[in-house]
Amino acid sequence: MRPPSTSRSVSLPEIIEVEYYRRAAAATVGRTVSLVHAPDSWFIKGGADAAALGLALDGCTVVGVRRIGKLLMMDFGDPDEQASAVLGLRFGMTGRLVVDDHAVIEKLEYSSAREVPEWRRFELGFADGGTLVIVDPRRLGGVELDPDDTRLGPDAFALTADQLAGALENSRTALKARLLDQRRVAGLGNLLVDEILWRIGLDPAREAGSLSRAEQGRLAEAIRSTVAELADRGGSHTGDLHLARVRGGSCPRDGELLDRRTIGGRTTYSCPQHQR
Repeated sequence: MRPPSTSRSVSLPEIIEVEYYRRAAAATVGRTVSLVHAPDSWFIKGGADAAALGLALDGCTVVGVRRIGKLLMMDFGDPDEQASAVLGLRFGMTGRLVVDDHAVIEKLEYSSAREVPEWRRFELGFADGGTLVIVDPRRLGGVELDPDDTRLGPDAFALTADQLAGALENSRTALKARLLDQRRVAGLGNLLVDEILWRIGLDPAREAGSLSRAEQGRLAEAIRSTVAELADRGGSHTGDLHLARVRGGSCPRDGELLDRRTIGGRTTYSCPQHQR
């Protein structure tokens, strides 16, 4: 999987972008924290504060970096022992990860190209002089000690048909809304769900529980293959539908005027001709 060019504008962090962040954060494994800077109390979630973060992380070594859905987790402790603390990083719509002054994603569509010091919401400094920073203009992300990742559904990169069936079973919720529910499937966002359902020909407003077993299997495969393909292309914004997701846009497959609706609280584009 190749990360996007740093000059490219990306819409917002979905599972693919957070995977890019995980790969960048992996450069910190084996490094010892010498500074914990958390100036924005709003950005610290889960009832902790800056003092608690410093106490838990200062002097510890990064022993692992992992991800489930859009949640990035860093494990801290002694390299020879089990991790003593886990830091969860969430990026919302405008959060970017900068490691050793290198931003994997230079600009997000709903963010800003400006560099404002106050937007550096959280920073780890390392004994070797490197840093890991979250830059978030709109403060929609956050950091949390020992986040509860058991509340998340299976990761979309490796979603199985059985896991998807469990997420959709007996649900009268709109299919798109169910796929956006991180408790059901972890990592999918607005762009990816529209792209996946457009590719497979399913109406995003259809009841999630109405899919047959065969449709569930095809959808699980489409989720895995679309996420993998767009990850290789450079991001969630590189789908075949993406450029047509505008008022008056036409379906790239059959030329039909796209429907524009709000489903699951998100602006949704779909083709009335082939999505059923």
